[in-house]
Amino acid sequence: MSKEVSKSKFKIPHTYVILFSVILIMALLTYIIPAGVFERVEDPNTGRMVVDPASFHAVEQSPIHFFDLFQSIPNGMKEASSIIFFIFIVGGSFQIITGTGAIEAGISRIALGLKGKDKLMIPIFLALFSIFGATIGMAEEAIVFVPIGIALARALGYDALVGTAMISLGAACGFSSGFMNPFTVGVAQGIAELPLFSGIQMRFAVLAVMLVVTTAYLLRYGHKVKEDPSYSFVRELELEEKHKVIDLSDIPAFEKQHYLVLLTLLIGFGFIIYGVFEKGWYITEIASAFLAMGIIGGLLGKMGPSDISKEFVEGARGIVFGALVVGIARGILVIMQDGSIIDSIINGLANGIQSMPKSVAVLGMYIVQVIINFFIPSGSGQAAATMPIMVPLSDVLNINRQVAVMAYQFGDGFTNSIIPTSAALMGVLSVAKISYEKWVKFLWPLMLIWIGIGGIFLIIANITNYGPF
Repeated sequence: MSKEVSKSKFKIPHTYVILFSVILIMALLTYIIPAGVFERVEDPNTGRMVVDPASFHAVEQSPIHFFDLFQSIPNGMKEASSIIFFIFIVGGSFQIITGTGAIEAGISRIALGLKGKDKLMIPIFLALFSIFGATIGMAEEAIVFVPIGIALARALGYDALVGTAMISLGAACGFSSGFMNPFTVGVAQGIAELPLFSGIQMRFAVLAVMLVVTTAYLLRYGHKVKEDPSYSFVRELELEEKHKVIDLSDIPAFEKQHYLVLLTLLIGFGFIIYGVFEKGWYITEIASAFLAMGIIGGLLGKMGPSDISKEFVEGARGIVFGALVVGIARGILVIMQDGSIIDSIINGLANGIQSMPKSVAVLGMYIVQVIINFFIPSGSGQAAATMPIMVPLSDVLNINRQVAVMAYQFGDGFTNSIIPTSAALMGVLSVAKISYEKWVKFLWPLMLIWIGIGGIFLIIANITNYGPF
């Protein structure tokens, strides 16, 4: 009995409790950290508004008051509204597609084809989505693929964590290595006045190492789950959703309407990829395309308008918890912005690096970017805020600017998969119905490995004068 009590004593708090605690801590820091701001100026090379590193100055303290604390949550939901409604639309639309039976029929046949070779699924999906992450900066866009990944993983005896991870972590590997990521490396190199996508060879090496390590990690976890389903970190979720697991011994017939629905899905995804690459589509356009896919797919799947509506509501209802998490998490940033402490934190961290020797300063820059990523989870936003400071700092310390860019891309990329302020992560978890605390329990060892890999590559880059300059 004492063991039972001991276990409950150290139970991880509810996701909402964790997030509100962080909001409270940030509110308290607005009383402690002096308020300050950098001036933003237009970079002539990129046309973006960036920080003037010599312009930091104190401003009037703006401490967060008691009622402001609670206002941060609805204000956060307002600022994250596009992501929240995107999640609702994707969840509802995908439920329509699922309701036609086409997903179950199609995945059943893919799973049968992989039977006995199911270990290939994880590296294939990781590699595929890493390409999207490395080229179009896939983050929130990965949300729409998560339900398919989960359905396929469950059909092969894995759990929702494996299905979610092989999509989201695949995109994260590509995003973090960033061999052609225009939103992180592209922006940072522009600010650093480096040739666009220069130094790509080492970033390819980073991606290869990350994929190998991540594949091994997921295969190890997946093997344990297949051997003993009770090992799953999301066992309660799997038991709740056991009716959704496809039985490969009794697969449904593949009928004409299933072909039409899956063809709609295929064309729709192709349309989305075209829009992202050629038209610069983002959340609104992708959500619109997915809504059209759901309605058209439902009609082709022989569902009536009322049935389509019911399925949409059911799908949206199922992800209310996760959708609200995105808004609550955004409240953390609202508090820091209203309290004018984000720039103060950046300035303080940058000043701390200046006193370090060159060999240590490289890792110091990396650690600073990791810390700042919690406060500014946007890749291009973090580049605009920090690279104008890090570039002259690297010049003073005689560190190549390319190395400073690498420190930024690692600091920005890795922890997006675990910090609660990442809208993309919260969106993925909401669609997957995985609680934040379960995800952290699953991912933290791999996150430490990723961060370690980044440190090793940074040391190599500094020693080899990774450039061109």
